Amino acid sequence: MLYVNMKNKWIIDHIPASDRQQAGVLAQDINQSHVIGELLAARGVHTFEEARQFFRPDLKMLHDPMLMKDMDKALDRLTKAIVNKEKIMIYGDYDVDGITAVALVYLMLIKIHPQSELNYYIPNRETEGYGVSIQGIETAAKWGAKLLITLDCGIKAVDMVNEAKMRGIDVIICDHHQVGDTLPAAVAVLDPKRGDCHYPYDELSGCGVGFKLMQAFANANPGHLPLFEHLDLLALSIAADIVPITGENRILAFHGMRQINRKPSEGIKGLLQVCGLADEDGKANKEISITDIVFKVGPRLNASGRLHDAKEAVRLLINHNEEQITQKSQLIEEYNSERKKLDNTMTEEAKQLVMEDPQFDKKCAIVLYNPSWVKGVVGIVASRMCEIFYKPAIVLTRTQRHDVPSQEQSEFIVSGSARSVGGFDLYAAIDSCSDLLLNWGGHTYAAGISLKEENLEEFRHRFEKYVAEHITEEQKHPVIHIDAELTFADIMNHNNKFWNTLKQFEPFGPGNTKPVFVTRGVKGLTMRTSDGTEVHLCKLVGAEKKHLKLTVTDGTCYSVKNGQEEKTVQTQINGIAFNMSDFYPTIIQGQPIDICYQLEENHFREKKSLQLTVRDIKQTGES
Repeated sequence: MLYVNMKNKWIIDHIPASDRQQAGVLAQDINQSHVIGELLAARGVHTFEEARQFFRPDLKMLHDPMLMKDMDKALDRLTKAIVNKEKIMIYGDYDVDGITAVALVYLMLIKIHPQSELNYYIPNRETEGYGVSIQGIETAAKWGAKLLITLDCGIKAVDMVNEAKMRGIDVIICDHHQVGDTLPAAVAVLDPKRGDCHYPYDELSGCGVGFKLMQAFANANPGHLPLFEHLDLLALSIAADIVPITGENRILAFHGMRQINRKPSEGIKGLLQVCGLADEDGKANKEISITDIVFKVGPRLNASGRLHDAKEAVRLLINHNEEQITQKSQLIEEYNSERKKLDNTMTEEAKQLVMEDPQFDKKCAIVLYNPSWVKGVVGIVASRMCEIFYKPAIVLTRTQRHDVPSQEQSEFIVSGSARSVGGFDLYAAIDSCSDLLLNWGGHTYAAGISLKEENLEEFRHRFEKYVAEHITEEQKHPVIHIDAELTFADIMNHNNKFWNTLKQFEPFGPGNTKPVFVTRGVKGLTMRTSDGTEVHLCKLVGAEKKHLKLTVTDGTCYSVKNGQEEKTVQTQINGIAFNMSDFYPTIIQGQPIDICYQLEENHFREKKSLQLTVRDIKQTGES
């Protein structure tokens, strides 16, 4: 894959001077290095008690769900439906957050409500689009639903909630997206981002808001609902929806990931097996991380909704039949393989369109349209364009219109996804062109839009003009934010104490990103064979020899304890640097380099070892 040759700028994110003394005191209190103290301070952890809570998240620390606006109304209406055995339809979005939310609420309600009176619905991405659809309302009404619970959607479904009311269906909305100008006239609107909601934490996933509704019911009816049985589903939603892993999300993700590693549900176990993360018995091959969920499990769950029917993923997650789970997991794996092929094809086509544009070098943004592209994959391709060319990118295709009555839905429009580069407000850029759009929504770095085809060129022009006028020089170049400068001795002293503590910062994610470090003056190591030949331990690897396998030192020494004996050893550490083969000549010539990296635990033949995952390399002294 082609990448624009663009050097990363390294920025070390020092904590404020006012926090350094307190960070040093905390480091002493918990018997850790000053770097650990500063990493904690950067995450808002300043005292011993805060550190204890950070390292030992406790489910008892979850907030009272009744603090959320409208939770009392939602609880009353849900209780009425349970007592009267009313038909309840659970309605979710077609991404991982919506899929897991539907599965979680369904699995919890089925313990206290007849299965015959419980159903779920997820719209088709191609034929219905995002959010609450008229087809969904019609299906709920035909089935006889008296209560509709929306999950990860609904906050802007003003017309659809009115439609449901006209058909005798009450609606409870559980959402976490930004609120529109008018709230839907639902029985209850649960969304911590409501301006009049004073719930202490507003970064819950859509599944998280559904969980709070279940928590409220469990608290009001002790012993009827095992509340924490499905935290593995909640961890999937938190990871895949890229919400901050802070506050309640950190507590829920911590315990959910523990469940995924120790005793996942049968459906999740099936997914882990097709991902290669678990063996045939469902035992994890290694400690499964948030990163594994984001890059391996999440895309597979998403694939069903991107290309086929997201209800397939729900059926997998709520299933207990081993044979069916194996079949459904393999089916989802096939969907994911199909998605990857489309992803590769569309990315190459998009890249070609960019490269053929004679004005590309002068432009600050990318807006691409191909009527044959698959709608479910354009968001991935937009991300690829950002990654390759480092410019805000919008990728569009031709779709059917969904925001009009069904008799008018033969009209075709242009719709797709937008992604941004670090620091640039994509939401504001699209908002500046909103008069040209039929529909749009999102946030700073990602959005979805739809418009009439006749408005496309004007939109392209105005979007480019806004970006050109507002993007800064700094935002045009990729930046790697570095947490601290270390020596290898800092990492390896005292039997890897630093690494063993750093692991306890997990789960990593937004708001608690995996730390990036820099070490300077690093050199590749060599060894002499029995015949006296000097062999370089750093090698080119991969089918096309594009990656560097490193064995390096920075010349520092560290102490190793073995019982009562302590000895000093020169540092030596392994690492992998993907797509950095250009630095191979520099390294084997013995020239010093500076590297920025993250620390990982490598698993090979049941042996664990510490390694560097290198993010970037510069020659020592290079600015």
